[in-house]
Amino acid sequence: MLDIRLIRRDPDAVRAALARRGDADTTALDAVVRTDARRREILPELESLRAEQNAANQAIAAAKKSGEGFDEAVAKMRDVAGRAKALDEELATVDAELTESLQRLPNLPDETAAPEDTVVKEVGEAWVPSWPVRDHLELAGERIDMERGARLSGSRFAYLRGALARLELSLVSWVMDHLGEYGFEPVIPPVLVREEALYGTGFLPDTEQQIYHLPADDLYLVGTSEVALASLHAGEIVDELPLRYAGFSPCFRREAGAAGKDTRGIFRVHQFDKVEMFAFVEPDKSVEEHERLLAIEESIMQALNLPYRVVNIAVDDLGASAAKKYDCEAWLPSQQRYRELTSTSNTTDYQARRLEIRYRPEGAKRPETLHTLNGTAVAVGRTLIALLENGQREDGSVALPEVLRGYGAPEVLPPASTI
Repeated sequence: MLDIRLIRRDPDAVRAALARRGDADTTALDAVVRTDARRREILPELESLRAEQNAANQAIAAAKKSGEGFDEAVAKMRDVAGRAKALDEELATVDAELTESLQRLPNLPDETAAPEDTVVKEVGEAWVPSWPVRDHLELAGERIDMERGARLSGSRFAYLRGALARLELSLVSWVMDHLGEYGFEPVIPPVLVREEALYGTGFLPDTEQQIYHLPADDLYLVGTSEVALASLHAGEIVDELPLRYAGFSPCFRREAGAAGKDTRGIFRVHQFDKVEMFAFVEPDKSVEEHERLLAIEESIMQALNLPYRVVNIAVDDLGASAAKKYDCEAWLPSQQRYRELTSTSNTTDYQARRLEIRYRPEGAKRPETLHTLNGTAVAVGRTLIALLENGQREDGSVALPEVLRGYGAPEVLPPASTI
């Protein structure tokens, strides 16, 4: 949620920033300006009427004590009380309209968010094998069982079996240790959350078409553990910053509107596992923290020997909560193009304001809203795809990164034809 004080100070600057997003609802900003102005008119009027009520009550009490008539004072008190009640009711209506309009506004984009997707760097060789390239399903064979997954749950579900199930566990264990070196506390959060958690992170009202809802319990399945990690300190004043968490969880996405896109294999599925980084920082540290999260994502890609590129995501493609986002896209030889593997977003004070998470700056009298950031460490399914395709050999076997060998992963996955 945007800071109302920022909108009051310079609504034209806010309007110009929102216009960079392309599809921002400027009528919501107009409604915020209008209702906030009326609210600021009502408050002093209401305060004045309450002062009159107090004076009228004192006059009635004094008249009763002296034995004088107090009919006039009672009449005046009733008139004032009636006007105060009407203003109270209007204030409640205005407050509701103001909140609803603020909820519709996305975060303001950072000045350095790109006008269009911009490649920041490329690392490693975007290679194509000299032999007929195999995609991840050909390399995995029945270790990725799409047929039985579809039979069980429908399309876009899969069983991971045998060596690939073990490879996922190796990958997650390694990346948790890797993040521990950067000060992240491991967390396994709930994956069923209340509506206010999705609202607080900006997924509602924005991406409801992608979210699984359980109406009988009024709970939602998360599409990322960002939701649960952000809410870990909801309503709190935290004592010490930064706070950094690494959450591992299954994630669920309906993929509505994705019909016909990436239907082969496990690139775009309804359920997948992910390790997510989340940070709570002081406002003047969030830009630095964003670059830090990107550097960690790159360190993971490099340790896994994956060719990749970094993309500064176009401002009109940012989610509601993000002020700036980077994607790391891994090279997939079977598609001969880069595909998104991880992303990291600076959400500034947008989520923290919605979730009422604050900190107390040193020497400050009042707590202030902090900043939050998130970043994918490992989206397991897509990372397995990248590992299989970039590690493939001519005989169909797959060489695996050395960093995973101490975590139970073999040096080489045998060809699918031999299992």
